[in-house]
Amino acid sequence: MKPHEICAAWKGDKHFAKIAKRAAELQKKGQQPPAILATLQAEFGSPPVVARLREVAQPLRIYGEIGREIESGALDQIKLALRLPIAIRGALMPDAHPGYALPIGGVFEAHRAVAPAMVGVDIGCRMHLTLFDLPPTEFARHRTPLFADLKAVTLFGTGQGRDKPLDHPVLADSRWQRTKFLHNLLSKATAQLGTSGSGNHFAELVMGERLGVEGDNIPQTFAGLLTHSGSRGMGYEVASHYIRLAAQECKGSNIPHMYEWLDLDGEAGQEYWAAMELAGAFAKANHELIHALFARRTGLKPLTVVQNHHNFAWRNGDKVIHRKGATPAEKGVLGVIPGSMGTSSYIVRGGGAEEALQSASHGAGRTSSRAVAKDKFSLSAVRQQLKEADILIEGLSVDEAPQAYKDIERVMQVQVEAGLVEPIARMRPVAVIMAGEKGRT
Repeated sequence: MKPHEICAAWKGDKHFAKIAKRAAELQKKGQQPPAILATLQAEFGSPPVVARLREVAQPLRIYGEIGREIESGALDQIKLALRLPIAIRGALMPDAHPGYALPIGGVFEAHRAVAPAMVGVDIGCRMHLTLFDLPPTEFARHRTPLFADLKAVTLFGTGQGRDKPLDHPVLADSRWQRTKFLHNLLSKATAQLGTSGSGNHFAELVMGERLGVEGDNIPQTFAGLLTHSGSRGMGYEVASHYIRLAAQECKGSNIPHMYEWLDLDGEAGQEYWAAMELAGAFAKANHELIHALFARRTGLKPLTVVQNHHNFAWRNGDKVIHRKGATPAEKGVLGVIPGSMGTSSYIVRGGGAEEALQSASHGAGRTSSRAVAKDKFSLSAVRQQLKEADILIEGLSVDEAPQAYKDIERVMQVQVEAGLVEPIARMRPVAVIMAGEKGRT
């Protein structure tokens, strides 16, 4: 046997060249393969165990009907994820549709590992709702100037940054100094602080009413600001970097690309976890600034804040829950589930359903891809529909048309019947800002 054949079990190890050289030295001294292997193991440690997909997927709980709420492609994606050796169990929310690796609306529980692509590229994307002290009737009467104020306090679109950066305690977070990679992202984060993304990210003025459920500081009728965006370019860079590292870590296995993971006991896994949490803190800071600037500019007094996030991983001991386009719905915890720019959104209370991994949908979910929506719907028809619904719009994009989304009422019905959430209040948009046709994050 040739030296590289003797040490083939170490292939993919970053020290493989050194190991092969040592095997050649031992062979030249007359040692036989078994003795060479024993020496190599003593000097370099045991060869890495090559990861392989399971033959049978781990348990999956599905909320909704395949072919009705859920596309078959989303089911195929999560079933593949549940064949990974790190998989424990999973759940599919009724807003599910295909994404990268884990479908949007997918929940995946892993053992002591995190998969960056299953977290997603817009790390820590979130919903943030502030209810104000202005009665809905007055809010509606002043809608136009309030909408102008909203447009003045944030920017939408890929790469958008402020000419005069804002300040927030997140910029002084010590995690920016943990690695050179994170430190180099600080200038980009500073420029984009307090801005919004593109695609399905939005800022909208809403009016609503409580659904007969008492408590939670939600007025009987209310008006407020609801925003949806994430960690901008910083989060995208973190995701891209560690997706590549995860692919290197799983090199030589039969694990499909984008399904690779990082061991949380390893240096790369620990680095990613810190970077992911920092990206989540940065996403939260963006919303806090937008809402604070709007309140300061309008003179409105915030009464209640409700927020939740997705595209993140949560750790509980050895178990790591990935929620990609799905949100936590722990018992009694409030959250927001939006519809589309032309339909209702809901404030909900989590039901803590264990089979759902205490999760819920992050929205209504798309009915089709953006490309299909652009071919299927016209901008003029969407604009007319919103006009008839008396919704002001800035940055309209046909691929974000209400028709491109599932029926939020049906998506809510599935979750309520399964005990995932309890609706607390319903609200509707009266003015919406999005990035429009140009940008994509």
